[in-house]
Amino acid sequence: MVQTRETVELLDDCEAYLIPEGIPRRLKAGTWVTVTQALGGDVTVNVAGNLVQIFASDAHVLGERYRFRLPEGDSVTSLEQQVWGRLRSCYDPEIPVNIVDLGLVYNCQICEQDDGKARVAVDMTLTAPACGMGPILAEGVRQRLLSLDAVIEAEVKIVFDPPWGREMMSEAAKLELGML
Repeated sequence: MVQTRETVELLDDCEAYLIPEGIPRRLKAGTWVTVTQALGGDVTVNVAGNLVQIFASDAHVLGERYRFRLPEGDSVTSLEQQVWGRLRSCYDPEIPVNIVDLGLVYNCQICEQDDGKARVAVDMTLTAPACGMGPILAEGVRQRLLSLDAVIEAEVKIVFDPPWGREMMSEAAKLELGML
């Protein structure tokens, strides 16, 4: 977990998403960016006064320090623990709290097959219904789930019923955000 104001030069071109609109933006190698949040592998950077999110799969363009590494120990935990661990590795790009503790995950179903493989379906919401980052956040969740060897399919749906409220946050999230 990195929360910093480190300025780095991009080593290669990469895709990023404007926050909160979710509009794709191509960042070019040699661009100087300021890292504002690097949690769960995804990195939020300030570039020319705009916040953008870089997926964990492209974070290596910021240097070795930001290269995403999957959590170790998956083989010694149940698939359910692994799935929830991956969900906890996904963060809102503007809030330094994972989506589980923010109360954004409403449902997670794991359907294990006879061959040991599984399909995972997640219903999640957003802190603001009009947030353009919804599809980007959902794709990040999907990618994290598919990074598990046992998961062959991951579906992530954004839902708005019930509407999200601060009361859905865990005590840890409220403490992290100074709401206790």
